[in-house]
Amino acid sequence: MIEKFLLAFIPMFVAIDPIGLVAIFMGLGTSASSEHRKRQALLGLLTGLLVSIGFIFLGKAIFAALGITVADFQVAGGLILLALAVRELVGYGRVDRDTDDEFGVVPLGMPLIAGPALLTALLILIDSVGVVYTLRSSRSRFATPIGSRG
Repeated sequence: MIEKFLLAFIPMFVAIDPIGLVAIFMGLGTSASSEHRKRQALLGLLTGLLVSIGFIFLGKAIFAALGITVADFQVAGGLILLALAVRELVGYGRVDRDTDDEFGVVPLGMPLIAGPALLTALLILIDSVGVVYTLRSSRSRFATPIGSRG
C-alpha cells in the first residue's frame, strides 16, 4: 500500500516542483501584502487541485475526442515550453510587462502547479497505480499552501 502511494507521490512531487515554485511565487508576490500572498497561494492551490482532479477523470476522454495520445501531449508541451524559453532568451515580445496583483489562478494555479508535466504524470499514474492512489497522493500534495508561512 505504501509502495503504491510512493509510486504516485514521487512523480507528482517532481512534476509540480514545489521548491522551484517557492522562488517563482515569491517573485510574483513581491509587491503584495502577506495576507494577499496567502490568499493567492490558496487560490492557486485550489485551481491546481481542481484542474488536476478534473483531468484525472476527463483527461482520457478529452484526448480520445481530440485524437491525441499521451506521447503527442508530451511532445507538444515540450515544444511550447521550448518556444517560450527561446522567446525569453532572445527578448522577443513586450518588454514592459504589467505586474498584476492577481496571480493565483494564472500563472500560479494552471501552468505552474497543474502544468503539462503534472497532467501527463497523472494520466500515466492512473494506468500504473490506479485512480485511488493517484487521488490520495494528489490530495496530500496540495495540502499545504506555498509560502503560507512567513
